Amino acid sequence: MTRRAHRRISVLLAAALALLCLAAAPVTRAAPPKLDAKAWTVIDFRSGETLASHRPHRRLPMASTTKLMTAWLAMRKLPFNRKVRAVEYHGDPAESLMGLEPGQLVSVRDLLYGLMMLSGNDAAQTLAVAASGSVERFVAQMNGAARRMGLEDTHYENPIGLDGRRHYTSAADLATLGRTLMRDPRFRPIAGARVARLRSYSPPRVIETTDSFLTGYAWARGIKTGHTMKAGYVLASDGRRRATELVGAVIGAPTESARNAESARLLDYGFSLYDKEVPIRPGRPVTRVPVRYEDGELGLVSKRRVRIGVREDQDLELRVAVPERVEGPIRKGEPLGRATVTLDGERIATVPLLAAHAIAAPTVLDRLVAEPALPIVLLLALLSAILAVVVFVRRRHATRTRRRLQRAIRNRP
Repeated sequence: MTRRAHRRISVLLAAALALLCLAAAPVTRAAPPKLDAKAWTVIDFRSGETLASHRPHRRLPMASTTKLMTAWLAMRKLPFNRKVRAVEYHGDPAESLMGLEPGQLVSVRDLLYGLMMLSGNDAAQTLAVAASGSVERFVAQMNGAARRMGLEDTHYENPIGLDGRRHYTSAADLATLGRTLMRDPRFRPIAGARVARLRSYSPPRVIETTDSFLTGYAWARGIKTGHTMKAGYVLASDGRRRATELVGAVIGAPTESARNAESARLLDYGFSLYDKEVPIRPGRPVTRVPVRYEDGELGLVSKRRVRIGVREDQDLELRVAVPERVEGPIRKGEPLGRATVTLDGERIATVPLLAAHAIAAPTVLDRLVAEPALPIVLLLALLSAILAVVVFVRRRHATRTRRRLQRAIRNRP
C-alpha cells in the first residue's frame, strides 16, 4: 500500500469516527433566555406545566392585564346578548377608552371586545356595574375568584388596572389566569381578534386591536397588554406553533417594543422544546385487521388529523380498540373501532376508525377455500344423514314385516 493510500484511509477513518461521535452525542437544548423585564414565565397551555421562568411569584403592578379577570367575571355573570347602559366614566386624557357615551345601550359582547381590543377603561367600569351593581362589589368578587383559582400572589383594587398599593399580580398568576380564559371557547375569539364589528352600535362600528404583539406575529393568539408608569409594559401572551400552544407572561419591560420582542423570545424558547408529531393522518391507515376468508387485511382510517407537540422527555402513545378480524359485507367508511392518542398517559384525542374500502360478503367457494375442514364436515354430515335414512328405512321395513307375520298368525284357522 502506498503512503498516499494509507493517508487517505486514515482520513476516512477519522471522518467516520467523528460522525459516530456526533451521532452519539446527546442533543442539548438552548438555555432559557434572559429577558429585559422584572419577571416572566412561559407555560404549556395543555398541561399548565412551567417551561421557564424568572421571579415568577414576585408581586408586581399588572396594569390593564387586570381586565382579564374583569372579562372572566363578566362572562360568568352576564349573557353576551344582553344590552346594558354605559355608566359615566371620567378618565385621564392618556387613558385607553372605548368611547362610550353615558346611558348608551351596548351589548355585553361588544363591551368585551372593546375591553380586550381597545383596553377600554369605560368598558371595564360598565361591565363591573352591570355584573355586580357597583364597582366595589365587583372588585370583591374579583378577589374571591382569584382565591378560588389559587392565584395567591394576586389582589385587585379596581377592574381597570390603575396602580394601587394592593393592586398586584405575579407572572405565574398572570399566565395561569390567561390559560384559564383561553380555555373558554367564548373568550378565545375575542382575545385573538385583530378586527371586530360591534353589532349593537347603530350603525355597526368596526374596531381594530391596539395589541401590537397580536398584530406583529401571525402565530399569536392574544391575550392582553398593559402599561402604567409604575408597572412598566406588561403582556400576557398566547401563541401556537409546531402543534403546541404556550402561554407567556412578561411584567415590567422598559418599552412596548421590548415587551413584544421579549415575549416573542420567551415563546420561541418554549416552542424550541417541542417537535410536532402527527400520529393520525386522514386517509392513512392507523392499523389493519385481518379479513376472514381473505388473504389480505382491511386498513382502518380516520377522517380527523391528530397533531401534538411533544418534548423529548414525554411519551407519546397510540392505542387502538378494533376487532381481531372482520368479515364482509363491510361498506366503505363503516365504523369499526377507535384510536386514542395519549401523552404521558393523558388522553389527547380519541377518533373513530373507519373501513378504508368496502369488503364483499364471502361466497361459498371463499368459505370452502379458506376453511379446508369444511368440506370434510359437510361430507360427514351428508353420510350421517344417509345412514340415518337407511336405518330409518330398514327399521320401517322390519316393522311392516313383523306386523304382516302377526296378522298371518292371527288369521290361521
